Amino acid sequence: MTTLTKRNRRSEAPTERLSNTEEKEEKADGTDEEQDTDSKSLRLTLMEEILLLGLKDKEVSLSLSHTHTHTCLGYTSFWNDSISSGLRGCILVELTLRGRVVVKSSAPTGDVLLDEALKHIKNTEPPEDVASWIELLTGETWNPLKLHFQIRNVRERLAKNLVEKGVLTTEKQNFLLFDMTTHPLTDSNEKERLIQRLQDSLLERWTNDSRRMNRRMLALILLAHASDVLESALASLPDDRYDTASSRSRGLLEADPDQESAKVTTPAEEMIWAVLAAFNKS
Repeated sequence: MTTLTKRNRRSEAPTERLSNTEEKEEKADGTDEEQDTDSKSLRLTLMEEILLLGLKDKEVSLSLSHTHTHTCLGYTSFWNDSISSGLRGCILVELTLRGRVVVKSSAPTGDVLLDEALKHIKNTEPPEDVASWIELLTGETWNPLKLHFQIRNVRERLAKNLVEKGVLTTEKQNFLLFDMTTHPLTDSNEKERLIQRLQDSLLERWTNDSRRMNRRMLALILLAHASDVLESALASLPDDRYDTASSRSRGLLEADPDQESAKVTTPAEEMIWAVLAAFNKS
């Protein structure tokens, strides 16, 4: 059972990008991640990527005579009850990819959501396992003494991050009986590049071996499924390529997390499979 632990080190000033020292340490520990080859892409967290995949950027309503298409609505589906826990799983994986839990460091990450979760994790004794942390960060606990672990308003806070990065904007939209704050896309290219990278990883860049996949992309695929946004990311593919990509993603999702964990060489891989195991049991 994977539990979350940390070792303290001298606190660093929060930074959006890794320092040279931190890059060297992460490479030494096997947690370095290949960068997106598209230099135009922003550095988004896994949580931001999952939210971006889940945002509705168009709505189609049918009438007898014609179809009305309203673009850039900017909200997650009302029927998606998986994305909340999926985003908390993203937080755990992102922290491990950055070397903050399981590996060594309690230094701030510069991301408010990650630092909030990290504070809970490093101050909790005895350590909780991965499945418990997903439930606690989501607020799904019957223990009133642990309700303070819940990270609140995650989707709205992530959307504001994406507004600051120029990917989304903020609007008020009327939904029949009430007004709702939405976050339509301002940069559709960023979402298109994200979807293209995900599709390519299951098609042109497919390795047929999860251990040879980029760890961040492996996590994105598994967490997109857990958050119920993977199918929509593949929906634009032609039928034959959709079938191929879906089959390969199912192969990853149907892998035995315990067997895969026995093969891992980095803490990040161990965390990815531990998160999948937690969702499989939920």
